This record gives sequence, structure tokens and C-alpha cells, in this order.
Amino acid sequence: MKKLQQPKPDKTSTPDKIKQLEEELSKTKYNKATQGHVGLVKAKIAMLKEKQERRSAGKGKQEGFQVRKTGDATVIMVGYPSVGKSTILNKVTNAHSKVAAYAFTTLTVIPGLLRYKGSDIQVLDVPGILAGAAAGTGRGKEVLASAMGADLVLFIVDATQPENLVTLKKEVYEADLRINERKPFVVIEQKPRGGVTVGSLVNLTKTDEETIAAVAKEMKILNASILIRDDITVDQFIDVVEGNKRYIPGIIVINKADLLSPVELERVKREYLPDICISAELGKGTEELKELIFQKLRFLRVYCKEVGKKADVQEPLILMEGATLQTMCERLHRDFVKNFKFARIWGSSKFPGQEIRKLSYELKDGDVVELHIR
Repeated sequence: MKKLQQPKPDKTSTPDKIKQLEEELSKTKYNKATQGHVGLVKAKIAMLKEKQERRSAGKGKQEGFQVRKTGDATVIMVGYPSVGKSTILNKVTNAHSKVAAYAFTTLTVIPGLLRYKGSDIQVLDVPGILAGAAAGTGRGKEVLASAMGADLVLFIVDATQPENLVTLKKEVYEADLRINERKPFVVIEQKPRGGVTVGSLVNLTKTDEETIAAVAKEMKILNASILIRDDITVDQFIDVVEGNKRYIPGIIVINKADLLSPVELERVKREYLPDICISAELGKGTEELKELIFQKLRFLRVYCKEVGKKADVQEPLILMEGATLQTMCERLHRDFVKNFKFARIWGSSKFPGQEIRKLSYELKDGDVVELHIR
């Protein structure tokens, strides 16, 4: 009797498997007929990358510069070497970062503090990154790991090389940062049996329920009820399943704008849609950049008032958009939440000095709050 031959084990390395699947993806034209296949390939790539990350973490490799977070928010500048990050840092903060006309001047992280409209904003100057940073080129992984702890990313782009913006965005995306995006509203409820069911409360124009169900199974979700409230893509669904993405704001800064003619600068603006064009060396646009940073961080300035006294309008308490009375109490003292009785609020309340007893009350910029504690 002839022996059945056992299939040979697949010895293809994980990076090679990822490369093969990415090549397949690049050759597949996306349309209604192929969207299911494309979704499954993307799911396989995501699972392989997760496996690769687990192996790297298992080796105990330290990633990310060690920086103590201070102030009300942290901003990180990401860009190629010699785009002027150090000059920008020196212009907008109290830092004194080394500046020179050659690449890789900054070899570690240099923090600076931007004091603006009552807020203290930590700005980080980190080494420049290159294509392949997310995969480990240069010190790219350390830089991008640091960005995961930031509240805002500044993409710093040389006006004479604006095409590098495409690479910067790609590397930041590969490092699990979702810039100027909102986390999709998708609820995944695991269940003991019954397979995967998908329901949507919106018209799905970028994928369909069958593709979502197939991708979920590929990502080891075998029994679950999935409810979709946003018109998502397959990539966004994969992000939700992985659950390791950070959604933070970003600003595109074109630096060295003085090196371009007015016509060239207008072309760059049209093609790359920067939020602001500056010349840090000449000090042009740096004040406007401070204001833009402040706006993008979506700060709330809340003024504390003691009972029987006027509010302190000189020193606001800086909170993030969406902050509640509980957020404020936690910020002021760890015992304030459990001892909270009520608060009187002037500003966003229905009438001045309204008594609010719910810690879940959402504060607005400019509110005056008088806390009453047991």
C-alpha cells in the first residue's frame, strides 16, 4: 500500500509572507467583484503583522524614547532629517535645540515647553525619519513609538521636497496612528455560538456585510454579533478588531516657504494641502503655528471659582474637549470625585450659577465652575 505523503511545512518567513500578500494586493484591481478577496488579503496581512509584533515584543526590545510627559498636552514633530524641526522648536518654545545645516543633527528627543493662552504644551523634537521607518529603518521605530504617546502630530515638510509628505503619512499610518480620523462606531459582541452576524444602520458604500463577516472570521472572530453605525472601509473594520490604533489630530507644516517663488508655493499648496506654510528661520508664521496647535488640541479653558469669591480668570484649568465635571475633579484632587456634592456653573449651563449634580456633565470652553465638596 502506497504511503500518503505529508504536506511539507511552510518555511516562508513572516516578513516574506507579508511581502507576497502586499504584492498580490498591489496587483489586484479593486471593484465590487474583488472587494471580498481584497478584504481577506488585508485581514491576513494584519494578522501576520500582529504575529510579527508579538515576536519583537517577546525579544524584549525597547522602543520609544523615554520622555516624561509634562504640561497639558504633548506635540511631536515628525519629518525627514534637516527639514527645520529644531529651528521650529526654538522659535515656538523655550528649548534650545542644536541647529546645523546637515542631516541628523538631533540624535535623541529634545523637549520644549510652549506656553500659550494659559496652557503648557510639551513639544518634542525627535530624530528625522526616512522611508521604511515603521519597519525599523534608522531610528524610525523609536520615533514612531514615541508618537503613540502624543496628543498631536506635526508633519514638518521641506518646501523644496513636498513629495516626502506622502512617505511621512504612510509611515505614521503603518505605526498604528490614525491622523485626523475618528474611531469608527462599530460594536462587536462575542457570543458562544451561532457564527457571525453583521447588521448596519447606514448604507455601506465602501464594503458590504458579507465582506465584513468574512474578514471577521479570518481574524478569528467565529461567533459574534457585529453592529456598524458608520460607512466604514475594510481597513477601518480591521483597525477596530485590532483595537491598538490611536486617533489623534495632525497638522501639515510646510517649512522653508521662503525658498519658493510665489507661483511654486501656490502649486505646493494646491497639491499637498498644508495647514500652514512658514519660514522658521526667518520667524515667519511661527505665531500663527502656535495658534493652530492650540486650536487643534481642542482645549477647554475652565475657570475655578471658590464659594463666595470671584472666579480666577487669570489661570484657567486646561482640559481636553469632551471633559466632564468628573474629569475636572480628578484633575484637581483624587478625593474630589467621591466627595462631590454638586457644582454651580456659569457659561454652558441653562442659567448662570445653575446647580449641577451629575459628574457626567460635559463642560465647555470658558465655563466658570464652583465645586461643592462634602
